[in-house]
This record gives sequence, C-alpha cells and structure tokens, in this order.
Amino acid sequence: MDRGTFTEPLKLRGVEIANRVWMSPMCQYSAGHDGVPTGWHRVHYGSRAVGGAGMIMVESTAVGPRHRTTAHDLGIWTAGQIEGHRLLAAQIKELGSVAAVQLNSAGRKSSHRQPWVLSGQNSAVPVQDGGWVPLAPSARAFGTLTVPSEMTVMDIDDVVDAFAAATGNAHKAGYDVVEIHAAHGYLLHQFLSPVSNHRHDGYGGSLENRMRFPLQVAKAVRDAFPPEKPVFVRITATDWIDGGITLEEAKVFAQRLGSLGIDLLDVTSGALAVDAPPPIRQGLNLDFAESLKEAAGTAVAPVGQMADPDLLRNVFESSSVDAVIVGRALLRDPYYALRLAGGQPQEYWPSQYHRAL
Repeated sequence: MDRGTFTEPLKLRGVEIANRVWMSPMCQYSAGHDGVPTGWHRVHYGSRAVGGAGMIMVESTAVGPRHRTTAHDLGIWTAGQIEGHRLLAAQIKELGSVAAVQLNSAGRKSSHRQPWVLSGQNSAVPVQDGGWVPLAPSARAFGTLTVPSEMTVMDIDDVVDAFAAATGNAHKAGYDVVEIHAAHGYLLHQFLSPVSNHRHDGYGGSLENRMRFPLQVAKAVRDAFPPEKPVFVRITATDWIDGGITLEEAKVFAQRLGSLGIDLLDVTSGALAVDAPPPIRQGLNLDFAESLKEAAGTAVAPVGQMADPDLLRNVFESSSVDAVIVGRALLRDPYYALRLAGGQPQEYWPSQYHRAL
C-alpha cells in the first residue's frame, strides 16, 4: 500500500479521521449483566487505537435490555453505562483514534448464549433461565432461537425512540461517530428483507413499506446527533438468498439514507439466515460498496473478508471506496493497521516501541 494513500485523512462533517483503515465493531460478549464497559473493553479497544486504526468502532451496543443478543452485551441506556462508555471513548481518543459506537437492536437474533458456551449463538436462553422473548417483524425464529413476538406499531415507535435516546447518550459519552446496524440479520435488516418480514401492514410487503421502519430510525438518529458529527449505517447489499434483498433494492435504500443525511455506508452482506452464509472470498463486499456509492453519492467502506494485505495495499489505488473496515484481522493482531503501512516502522509506530524495531 502506498503510505501516502493509507495515511490520507478523511473528513466527514466536523470529524477528521487520520487514516482509512478502521476497526469493525465486533462483539466481545464481556460486559456484566449491567451492560457497562469493563477493563477488558478498555484494553481491547485501546490496543487497537495504539495499533494505528484510524477509527475504533465499539461493538454492537444495545439500545435497551430487550435489544441485546446476550446478557453480556454492552448497553447505552443507563447512567452507569454512559459513564463506562465515557471512559472508553476518552481512552480511544487519547490514544490517537476516532471513537465510534455501533447502535443495535438484535430482533430475533436475541437471547442466546455467548459464542463459547454450549452451542453459542445457536443456543437459546429461555425466559426461566434469564432470557427474554425477542422482538421481530414477524413471529419467525432465527434457527433454533426463541420464537419472537411480532412487533406492534407501538413497539416500532418505542424502538425508534430507543435509538434516538441511545444516540443522545452516545454523544454524552463523547463518541465522535454513531453507526446504525441495519445488516447481519438484526432487527432493521429483518424488516428490510422479505425473507424475515411477513407483515401485511404498512411495514411489510413492498420495498417502500419494508424500508419504512429502518428509515424512521435513521432519521431519528441523525436528528438526535449533533450536526457536526457523522452518522453511519451498516447496510446489506444482498441476503445471498432467493427472494431476499437484492443489490437493486439496496441501492434504493442507500439513496434514501443519503437523502436523510447519512454520511457513510458500511457495506456488508448476508447473515440473515442460518443456512445462507455469504461466500468465502477476500474483498467480498468491495464491488457492492462501489455500486452503492455510485447509486447514493455517499461515502462508503466495505467490511467483511478484508484481511488480505495485498488486497488492502491496492484497494485505494484501484477502487472508489473511501475507507476499509477490518474485523477478524484486528482480533488476531492489534497492530495490523501499522503493519500494513510498510516502510520504516520508526516513522509511525509509537516511540515507546522503537527499541524493539
């Protein structure tokens, strides 16, 4: 990768991001039952900030207790949670990165165990064992998880309000960016896809109806966040399922998000159904991101299978994307972004490490 391109800053609204390799939000499932960030989170995210990622996106953070995937998810609806996030965001920024947080409602992919317990994300936690009944567009379970309750219009309005309140709390905590999770089979994606949305009211059927709730959330979040701070949306380009979301539908949704003032689309695909995993291919969502950028005119950043250093060394020279979002490679190596830069490491690694170089 050309170091000049890699280190070129990107300014979105009033926030300048030092480079274009960013950390994807990846759940740690390591909060207590109070949903407050812990020492694990501060070390985990702090290490990646030291490691050169231009933006640290804190993992999927629930907008309320029923919106968690597990009882160990981070939350951002109580005063204690806000204070914990304030400490976390301040540390990320002190270490030289932009602090962002992803806001989410899990929908039918909710009330399961941590990935390393029993069958992990395929293990439902019953109500009598501390679980809860998920909310979803339709009463259709995800795999073997608990059958959800079909949301009423009042439920939908409550979730919009919960996203808006969580956005205000993220600002209070000091986050520079918020991202709305509308992909990977979580609640907003469930409404968007005809595979999981079987409603017959104003929130189901046509694409216009299926977009209605996610667009209400996007507007509420954009309105609740200061105008100088950017809002991202994680968007799915395709479900990889016959009868699911197509790229053409995703383009329409992307255009509508852009018209609401969404600043960047975090482009991914798949994960709506247990039996429909996305293909295994490096740079899987790169072409999708370029297509959505052309359709919507917004900044874009692909995520998913973006670990190949050779791919990343060429992406900014050969693609129109504005940044790349890296996941598992940064779990394996906190300094992945620094290693990508090449050249003389003393020029950009922290001075505290120079005697090891």
